[in-house]
Amino acid sequence: MTEQKVDQVVFDIGGVLLDWSPDYLYEELIPDQEQREHFLTKIATPVWNQQQDAGRPWAEAVAELTSLHPEHAEWIEAYDTGWLRMAKGLFEDTAAVLTELRELGVPTYALTNFSDEKWAVAQETFPILAGFDGEVVSGAERTVKPGETIYRILLDRYDLDPARSFYMDDKQYNVDAARAVGFEAELFVDGQTLRNQLRDRGINLRP
Repeated sequence: MTEQKVDQVVFDIGGVLLDWSPDYLYEELIPDQEQREHFLTKIATPVWNQQQDAGRPWAEAVAELTSLHPEHAEWIEAYDTGWLRMAKGLFEDTAAVLTELRELGVPTYALTNFSDEKWAVAQETFPILAGFDGEVVSGAERTVKPGETIYRILLDRYDLDPARSFYMDDKQYNVDAARAVGFEAELFVDGQTLRNQLRDRGINLRP
């Protein structure tokens, strides 16, 4: 039997548990691909969205961007009001791993770049996201990954030993940042790969 190397598991959310992408909404709102790509890369950009992940209120973000691009007011507002339509659903294989970890009594945590306003919506819509033993949400903390601070908040708040804490993320730079503060961390591929990674570290999940 493999010696247990980790005692708790820390989940990223978007791209790991939650299948979320602006394309799911804007493919409907902006059928023309070139026009859609322009809007999502030049106007409602990932950098703009990350400011909400860092704590900026959505009403403020929408008002500011609309003032710069009034011709796109409807599309900009939809990023806020239609946010849930960007969430296609849970990745069921990852959700199954999370459920099994909880059944085994392994503490689970969330560490996520997420607007605190939208985190509340996501937890209400997908109850599995409300069952963590602890959570650190960038919008509430006003600091985002891959900055070291947010990882330290999780460790300090819940008194976790990073060397015995497994973390997965769909972005390599966030994995690298987690490793830099001592986490056991891996790039997320899919639920089965995650299951194997945890079994390799001594957690007795089903194959």
